[in-house]
Amino acid sequence: MHNALEFLDLLRLIDERSAAFRKAIANAPSLDAQVPTCPAWTLRDLAHHIGTGRYVWAATVAAGPATAKATPDVPAAPVDRDALVAWLADAAEQLLAALREAGPDRECWVGWTDSQSPRTTGAVARHQVQEIAVHTYDAQLTVGDPQPLPDEVALDGVDEFLVTCVATTSAWPHEPATLHYRVPEGRSWSIRFDADGARIGVVDGEADVSATATASDFVLWFYGRLVPDSLKLDGDVRVIDQLIAWEP
Repeated sequence: MHNALEFLDLLRLIDERSAAFRKAIANAPSLDAQVPTCPAWTLRDLAHHIGTGRYVWAATVAAGPATAKATPDVPAAPVDRDALVAWLADAAEQLLAALREAGPDRECWVGWTDSQSPRTTGAVARHQVQEIAVHTYDAQLTVGDPQPLPDEVALDGVDEFLVTCVATTSAWPHEPATLHYRVPEGRSWSIRFDADGARIGVVDGEADVSATATASDFVLWFYGRLVPDSLKLDGDVRVIDQLIAWEP
């Protein structure tokens, strides 16, 4: 299993991916272009989602332990492009400031309960890197310049998705199975599915199915930006189909 990035690295990557997102918005021929990977949204809608979300998460982190996500009064998104980019920059800085103030270990409301990911501000920062990175890909794709996720982001993203969004104690409703994910960067992850749920870690023995792809392609596949054809699959591929359909 890949070791999670340090907190300061997560803050740096939030800043870097936020800047890359703003660059795509600033250079887009039109903010009315439809986002291919989020077809209900225009590029302007995507920008509103990113900005509003960062203001909300900034307030959520600042609130500390809570039973629900914060509902702050978010500044209205400007219509003017330059002002919109400045609004996005302020939203990102509000999030970063809240995370710096809180540090990585403070308890915080999170969007997950039954997973291997903790309920801390550090885990929120880790997930924020991935949300911003994937939506940056969306924006780049819309303007005709899609770029793979940076290796540092993608490698941590595979692990973060698995421990946050796949791991569960809900019983696996099929025959027990083991799935391996492998990336050419030399890392791998194993998931065991059985009556005890799904757990990420080192699993002895052969896998029932293995999937190989770049870390960037895995993350984009996890979030529905790529189709399974982008992966190299070996073994009982039904396990992949069962996992995609599973709603624990």
